[in-house]
Amino acid sequence: MTSAPNAVRLRPAAEQGAVTAEFAVTLPAVVLLLAMLLSGAAAGITQLRLEEGARAGARALARGDDAAAVERIVRTLSGPSASAAVAAEGEWLNVTVADRVGGPLGATIPWTLTARASTRSEAAAAGRVSPAAAAAAGTG
Repeated sequence: MTSAPNAVRLRPAAEQGAVTAEFAVTLPAVVLLLAMLLSGAAAGITQLRLEEGARAGARALARGDDAAAVERIVRTLSGPSASAAVAAEGEWLNVTVADRVGGPLGATIPWTLTARASTRSEAAAAGRVSPAAAAAAGTG
């Protein structure tokens, strides 16, 4: 006697629910892996934004823009929660930008990323001191 091709096979009682148990064990691991991947991607994107903001801020300082203009440029490129610090070391101007990482794990794990860019002041090279360099050095 042959069985019908569409016949339903019953599993032994010992195997019933095994798929549900395996799914219940692996689902949290898959969700955690996905959250870690998304957080890593968010950290990478945040770092790229911070580096671009720091470079643009350093270029603005080299042109002679003031610290408020640099802050606006950094916040435009790096995001509204980013903070910028301007410092002068001789004829070198430094912009350091910092921000927290967003994403699913960024709120629970406080990751703070920073980027720094340095440039030589074009105004100092021309023999004059820019207002930004004077303000950063505290002499203006």
